[in-house]
Amino acid sequence: MCAAVYVLSTVTGYVLTSALLLKCPNLLHRRKRETFRSRHISHRGGAGENLENTMAAFKHAVDLGTDMLELDCHMTKDEQVVVSHDGNLQRACGINANISDVPYAELPPYLCKLGVTFQRECFCEGGEDKRMPLLRDVFDAFPHTPVNIDIKVNNDTLIKKVSELVVKYDREHLTVWGNASNQIVKKCYKENPQIPVLFSFPRVLQLLGLFYTGLLPFFPLKEQFLEIPMPSIITKLRDPDRLTRSHRIIAWLCVCINSSIWFQVYIWVLNDDEDFQRAFDLGATGVMTDFPTRLKDFMDRNGISKPE
Repeated sequence: MCAAVYVLSTVTGYVLTSALLLKCPNLLHRRKRETFRSRHISHRGGAGENLENTMAAFKHAVDLGTDMLELDCHMTKDEQVVVSHDGNLQRACGINANISDVPYAELPPYLCKLGVTFQRECFCEGGEDKRMPLLRDVFDAFPHTPVNIDIKVNNDTLIKKVSELVVKYDREHLTVWGNASNQIVKKCYKENPQIPVLFSFPRVLQLLGLFYTGLLPFFPLKEQFLEIPMPSIITKLRDPDRLTRSHRIIAWLCVCINSSIWFQVYIWVLNDDEDFQRAFDLGATGVMTDFPTRLKDFMDRNGISKPE
């Protein structure tokens, strides 16, 4: 009987303590310094309104008042950090070659028409700007706009050069970087711990385990940003097989955490009012979209304020 009472009191104490600390994490952890919060995030600059990852797309999004630009980086043969989602040029440029095998000056222009990955049967036709920009071009043009950088390959030189550019342009307080790969995120953090990092996919799994066992308050987290897909986008992908069942289940578990009290939570890639509403109702800090004009109009109509 005494043993049962002891176990019950211990479990009850643990549950109550964990619940309190989950609700009020600052009782145990010092709040991480936040230099920006982002509600409106333009995916690849707004791939549904301009050719993805071009300066025209980024300028359009910034002129609309986006809170953050999301982009992807690779490295050319002559070790220039270029903004591009794909490592191979086939889809975007119609040439079967890897960016890493081509000097920057010899990179071909984008095709005139590109499919929008997260919107079925949707294509974006570009204007005059079909050039693949350098990361430094983006930093030069938008010195005060937060940028979310996806390091697309596990390349030490690429990571080092991105860090050097961030430091050169004094953007450690306006940049977040990472990848789904835990190896890449670890290297990013090791290279420059002053630049906030994203949760990798393995760390998302660990996060879920810690949260649903009540252990999360007792573990320090180096990550400050969580990016997760909205499970409903499976019906809107050009290639639905890209989002596996396990990814969808994990996404649902993540959005149930209401983890914005711990870190910023971005949900991707949403392109219609129904999904915008669902994401904000779930407590997302921000929404990533291919259609920055749609998201801005939605936020204006629904009185969703920009972050302070």
